[in-house]
Amino acid sequence: MSELLIMRKRIDMDASAILYDRPFSSESLAEDWIIRSGRWHCRDGVLMGANPLPQPGCVQLRASAPGNILMDFRARTVPPSTHDIDVMWNMTWDEPANRRGVAYVAGLQGWWEGKVGIEKSPDYKLTAAAPCPWFRPGQEYHIQAGSIDGHCFLFVDGQLRLELLDENPIDSWRHTNVGFEAYQSQIAVRDLTVRRISWQPREMSYPSEF
Repeated sequence: MSELLIMRKRIDMDASAILYDRPFSSESLAEDWIIRSGRWHCRDGVLMGANPLPQPGCVQLRASAPGNILMDFRARTVPPSTHDIDVMWNMTWDEPANRRGVAYVAGLQGWWEGKVGIEKSPDYKLTAAAPCPWFRPGQEYHIQAGSIDGHCFLFVDGQLRLELLDENPIDSWRHTNVGFEAYQSQIAVRDLTVRRISWQPREMSYPSEF
């Protein structure tokens, strides 16, 4: 069984329903995605995003993705860009303000000092981040990010890099958009699968050591 393990939870990948897995192309970008800000296009099965400004450059999936969501994809920065591969879920776009509203946002090599992190939009009062000295610009990474009732997680190349517990979880059946962000960066994304998470409780305890 393919699985991801986080604190007290076992994510069953095989049982997690696929909500979206269409390959990136000019046709799928036009039909399935909304470009909110920044520049986005597709080439050879890859979604390319560029945004030179110090603010989110967002592309959003048109289809609703409600529930506990897992974003599974491969991505890299595009030279000369060296930072910020960002992904969003449990999101709503604030149409009057023309900006991202509620969302969980996970990223690699961000937060101005080269960190992996997870933050909660729009007030950003809930944030967790840690250094990622292993990150290499231009190298492709397998990223798996999502949440279960506010228990957020970020895996990179199969290794759990961060968890965050939100005591006031986003309503995942009301805020149902997902997407990507380029923050003053250029990124390339491919092989996206959006899943609704199936999980089971996992007993955890320490063995006796003395």
